[in-house]
Amino acid sequence: MKRSEINAALREMEQMIDEYRCFLPDFCHFTPADWQTKGHEYDEVRDNLLGWDITDYGLGKFDEVGFSLITIRNGNLKMRDKYPKPYAEKLLYLKEGQYSPMHFHWAKMEDIINRGGGTVLIRVYNSLPDEELDKESPVTVHIDGHTMTVPAGTQVPLRPGQSITIYPYLYHDFEVEKGTGAVLLGEVSQVNDDANDNRFNPPVGRFPAIEEDEEPYRLLCTEYPKAE
Repeated sequence: MKRSEINAALREMEQMIDEYRCFLPDFCHFTPADWQTKGHEYDEVRDNLLGWDITDYGLGKFDEVGFSLITIRNGNLKMRDKYPKPYAEKLLYLKEGQYSPMHFHWAKMEDIINRGGGTVLIRVYNSLPDEELDKESPVTVHIDGHTMTVPAGTQVPLRPGQSITIYPYLYHDFEVEKGTGAVLLGEVSQVNDDANDNRFNPPVGRFPAIEEDEEPYRLLCTEYPKAE
């Protein structure tokens, strides 16, 4: 992705966050220059990849496959003594036409919450013992305390205020229902580990390669300078 595309995507997400009056922690407002002055007091942000994130799944088609997100809080499975938090929280911004590919998590349980905007469609499949998609067995889903069973491959709609619980090994993808507008999602989960706890089917990448065509508006969570 070009840096200018990333900058535009982050500003667009900020605009929707402001529209729905969802206030962000201070570190989300730091400029690249600010980060040059931050010492070890912000190691939790660096070590746990808190802050702004963009994914195009390594495909280079962000407007079709990808979305913008912010990790607000997170623990760290490799540094449990220092960061014992067993939970994480994110905000995700998905535009019409964007898609998050089919995947499950081996360890993480999460709730995906529609915080505002359009309707998000969460497609669900069980997984087989060999970790492939089970395209036949019905899927039990939990929507805000309501348990129901749906056919494999059903797209479960979530309107603003609704949420779905995603258990480990439950395949899911998501996109915006056409004509309903961009969606601001929340995610509340166990510790998030994007490097080791995503099983995509078919396999894809996670972070974009960046072409520097302008200065960064915000640093992404993988770009923070080390503290002196």
